[in-house]
Amino acid sequence: MTTAFDPIDLSGRQLANRIALAPMTRSRSYGPSHAPTDAVAEYYGQRASAGLVITEGIQPSVVGQGYPDTPGLHSAEQIAGWRKVTDAVHAKGGTIFAQVMHAGRIGHPDLLPDGLIPVAPSPIAAKGQVYLHDGPKDLVTPHELTADEIRATIGDFVTAARNAIDAGFDGVELHGANGYLIHQFLSDTTNARTDEWGGSVEGRTRFAVEVARAVVAEIGADRTAIRISPGNPLNDIGAESGLEDTYTALVQQFETLGLAYVHVVEYSRELTLVLRKHFSGTLVLNAKTEGPTSPEELKLIEDGVADLVSFGQLFLANPDLPARLKAGGPYNTPDPSTFFGGTEKGFTDYPALAV
Repeated sequence: MTTAFDPIDLSGRQLANRIALAPMTRSRSYGPSHAPTDAVAEYYGQRASAGLVITEGIQPSVVGQGYPDTPGLHSAEQIAGWRKVTDAVHAKGGTIFAQVMHAGRIGHPDLLPDGLIPVAPSPIAAKGQVYLHDGPKDLVTPHELTADEIRATIGDFVTAARNAIDAGFDGVELHGANGYLIHQFLSDTTNARTDEWGGSVEGRTRFAVEVARAVVAEIGADRTAIRISPGNPLNDIGAESGLEDTYTALVQQFETLGLAYVHVVEYSRELTLVLRKHFSGTLVLNAKTEGPTSPEELKLIEDGVADLVSFGQLFLANPDLPARLKAGGPYNTPDPSTFFGGTEKGFTDYPALAV
């Protein structure tokens, strides 16, 4: 029987175990450079015993930023900062993927320079607020991307992926989940386009597929992965229709591309099993639970539901989580005040973006 503590081959890389550090926004890349600080390197180095370390969301461009103090992968200074992070993880024998995240309509002009405003597939504002250094502000109506701007945005993902490899990452995970840009194209609640980038299932999945295809062409399928969250209403995505049709068509395309893995934020076990049937590669699962992902979810590997299970809150409180899971505990209790970069910058009101 396969267990969470058995090694696994991930596109030619031998992972020490089947426990993944889930991507979680940390907001510790301070200053105008948005380059990772030494604290970021320390954080990931502490958790390098995960079979797979997945970083927080990293914006591929200036306009892709959604929150204060989040890191980028579009400048030389940022690449140098991430090199410290990857060196820290590799020094402890770990494997680390960069999660490339364009926030799309989730953000605010006050975060962006030169009069820029957040962008999206359609000019539909999300309900809610973003928390800035001077307090919460309402989300704005985004700029609708033109066809040329969509192609340019795909290019931003490609450049960020190349920068990630130059920074020493083992691969990239495209963030197609949680109501950010790729998810905004996938959902019929946020994508009202009638051109080739919207409308039908083929149209709404086109952006995700074209981003993945372009990144594969740049760095290889063995170093390219994606995270999806079918049915996740986060960031005012709301109730997506036709989930099984949309996401089955999507993972079938990822199967053709031969991606390193697909990371699913689970909507239902039934849908997870459908998607697994259509994707023969490695499946990383952030299981649907009532609370934080618990040790009980390791049974999903034994049962063949997933190849790896990702942990969020429990990994925040227990940097040596794989060892504790193997020993059966004890576990530190997660502290909600640390879920979004900690209290040192005053972000005590942020929602918990850790699962």
